[in-house]
Amino acid sequence: MAGRRVVVFPSSAELGPVLGHLVTSRAEKAISSHGRFTLGLSGGSLVSMLSKELLAMPELDCSKWLVGFCDERLVSFDDPESTYGLYKRQLFSKVNIPDSGILTIDSSLPVTECAEDYTRKLKEVFPNDDFPVFDLLLLGMGPDGHTCSLFPDHPLLEETKKIVAPISDSPKPPPQRVTMTLPVVNSARCVAFISTGGSKAPVLKEVLEGREGPAFPAARVVPTNGELFWLVDDPAAASLTIQVERLGSGAKL
Repeated sequence: MAGRRVVVFPSSAELGPVLGHLVTSRAEKAISSHGRFTLGLSGGSLVSMLSKELLAMPELDCSKWLVGFCDERLVSFDDPESTYGLYKRQLFSKVNIPDSGILTIDSSLPVTECAEDYTRKLKEVFPNDDFPVFDLLLLGMGPDGHTCSLFPDHPLLEETKKIVAPISDSPKPPPQRVTMTLPVVNSARCVAFISTGGSKAPVLKEVLEGREGPAFPAARVVPTNGELFWLVDDPAAASLTIQVERLGSGAKL
């Protein structure tokens, strides 16, 4: 856990620009290192925050970006629950990311086949990795401590071989989803959780400071060789007793 950084901002308004800079700085680093930037996205409130910040960047160039999804709901792309659909409307349609740079699920397939199809797509673009090594994964956390579509006490938490797993019994609707597994998440070069709002305070304390009983799924995200950031606002951090960093909106990670 030595690499974990917990960074607290007064509000999500100050957090946003730092997140935007984290994405673009890691993109520049990755492209100069290996010619492309691989980014894994999550849904929820992150969609609007990230889209706003990236679209405010002058001369943003996404032509060498490859974007996947940390999890996705098995719904059509025009459904309001589709994470890809939200990003397409708010971000992808407004930047120069090529269609070939966006890895989407095939929502017409049954959930198990959908997970297998998405695994194949990831293996095609990460041909030399046992598990895909993303440059950056952006994650959220639910009030129950879940991340991606990895829920507390669910058997998928123990998955060690699959890259993408199907889930048909998600406790949060819609029930059918596909999700990256923990080995993929923990293979990333950098993982950043974005967690805001007072409703997250009780679970954030248990995720970051420990709890009796099994660790929450979000607490099991510990990159093997990568960086780990928790970017949170004051309401979410209200119960924390650990030492944290406090940065303003102009800060850089």
